[in-house]
Amino acid sequence: MASKAFLERHTSEVAISQDAQILAAAARMAGEDLCSISDLSSEETQAVLRLGHDVKRNPRAWRHALDAKQMVLMFEKASLRTRLSFEAGINTLGGNAIFFDQTNSLLGERESIADVARNVERWVDVIVLRTYAHDTITEMAAHARVPVVNALSDFEHPCQALADFMTLEEHFGTVKGLNFTYVGDGNNVCHSLMLAGAQLGANVTVATPRGYSPDIEIVTLARERAAANGCELRLTQDPMAGAESADAIYTDVCVSMGFEHESTKRAPIFRPFQVNDAMMAQAASHAVFMHCLPARRGAEVSDAVLDGPQSIVFDQAENRMHAQKALLLLLLGGLSNPNSFAQPSQ
Repeated sequence: MASKAFLERHTSEVAISQDAQILAAAARMAGEDLCSISDLSSEETQAVLRLGHDVKRNPRAWRHALDAKQMVLMFEKASLRTRLSFEAGINTLGGNAIFFDQTNSLLGERESIADVARNVERWVDVIVLRTYAHDTITEMAAHARVPVVNALSDFEHPCQALADFMTLEEHFGTVKGLNFTYVGDGNNVCHSLMLAGAQLGANVTVATPRGYSPDIEIVTLARERAAANGCELRLTQDPMAGAESADAIYTDVCVSMGFEHESTKRAPIFRPFQVNDAMMAQAASHAVFMHCLPARRGAEVSDAVLDGPQSIVFDQAENRMHAQKALLLLLLGGLSNPNSFAQPSQ
């Protein structure tokens, strides 16, 4: 549920048709790709979230914004939230989703990714990929003339991060100056959260075991963007210290898809990084708990925290759809017809 501060801040906002930040983002982003959070500027990241809040509050106002637009979902990995949130999202905007299962044959095996791109771009308006190799996404984007969206790769998960910070805005009113802590594996979700937090002015702390730190290039880029936005990124190997005074504590599975063979090795390494009552007690009294799901109960998070009053994991899951609807509207020119978004926010 949205906080009182969030509701008060947003009830007086101008209509989307007069929102200069969103209109500027729409003009720049139309036809572009989203392979990484770093593809967006700070202003564009903010615009996606602002638009996401509006489409969530006023779904009927947007139900024809993407009439007849076709989206293909090409997934190498199993999915619940990503597939259903994208399908429901474009359907409620007037478009259509086509699911193409790649779990038994990775993209590029049967024919080159370039050839796939040159075919698919003639039938659909946007390609949404959920892959193992990040290069699969960037190569598809390099050859397709329609927008390509990263719905997860082993390197980043930008759509998840957008939904997560949209959820934090609902609960805190703003994320600027927020103390956000990520605990666990320095993986794809961690990378996108670091970048999104830096672009939105949140102070991000990442606590990982030795040898499982996030990619150094992402760290460097996130620190550059944090400095430009008046916030900071901090790395630590002490999870309890990282959780101290946090407004939000976030974790993910310790063994991501594709790394199942490391389960036995990782279990004892990540045990001290479990988010439990003791760790949440280190955070601020108003702190929230976050997880991108699916969660491994009793592993990276205790049942008491996952099911407890501080958990907002299902708000995050819901907002996957709303944030992705906003992203699709911006990439597919859904704001080009003033009649589709002229209604003021209620």
